[in-house]
Amino acid sequence: MDALEVMKQHRTYRDFDEEYQLSEDQLQKILQASRQAPSWMNGQMYSIIVVKDRDIRAQMVALNPGNPHILHSSVFLVFVADLKRTQKVAEHYRVAYEIDQGLDPLITAITDAALALENAVVATEALGLGSVVVGSIRKDIDEISNLLKLPDYVLPIAGLSIGKPSVEMRIKPRLPETAVVHYDTYQDYEYQLIEEYDNTMEEFAEARETKHWSKKFADYFGKMPNKKVDEFLKMNHFFQDKV
Repeated sequence: MDALEVMKQHRTYRDFDEEYQLSEDQLQKILQASRQAPSWMNGQMYSIIVVKDRDIRAQMVALNPGNPHILHSSVFLVFVADLKRTQKVAEHYRVAYEIDQGLDPLITAITDAALALENAVVATEALGLGSVVVGSIRKDIDEISNLLKLPDYVLPIAGLSIGKPSVEMRIKPRLPETAVVHYDTYQDYEYQLIEEYDNTMEEFAEARETKHWSKKFADYFGKMPNKKVDEFLKMNHFFQDKV
């Protein structure tokens, strides 16, 4: 499909035909598109773990039972922020590797990984397939890292289940443009826009949503964030305790 049409038609799929097998050609097209994503200074500070092994995927589902599609999809990709490669470069040139002195290198690597992930989503849909992004792999970040044998300086960002959808999904409404798009400077807006979106999503009536959009995020950010990520970043040399 036309790229603009693909992006306009985006929807998330969580149910896949377990009999369908992604061809090697399809997989390579998705990976090639992903690898062609823009990156800061062409640093490409990410890696993609292609998880085909069903035992590994079953262990992931055991950790994350709310996402059985990790096992039932054709393939599961894990996108990681990868600063190991640049550490190897620093060692080769015998220079200091000061990424633990601030957060900007980590933000750069996470951005690179996210851009590669989005390219994979668009390529998947252009091939007539479906996908779902899985950010909850960070909930068990140590276990996922051990399963995938990730070295230090590598941070799991999100997974991507890819397959042939077995249940059709509707295109989910987005926030009003005036609450998201700003011209020249950030423009404040009335809370009514959020209330209107709550009503829009209530009418959309997605079965898995049990709260208003606003209440879901008020509850989410009203709790302590996932401290496992903080500890993982310290243990894997992304930043020091003082940051």
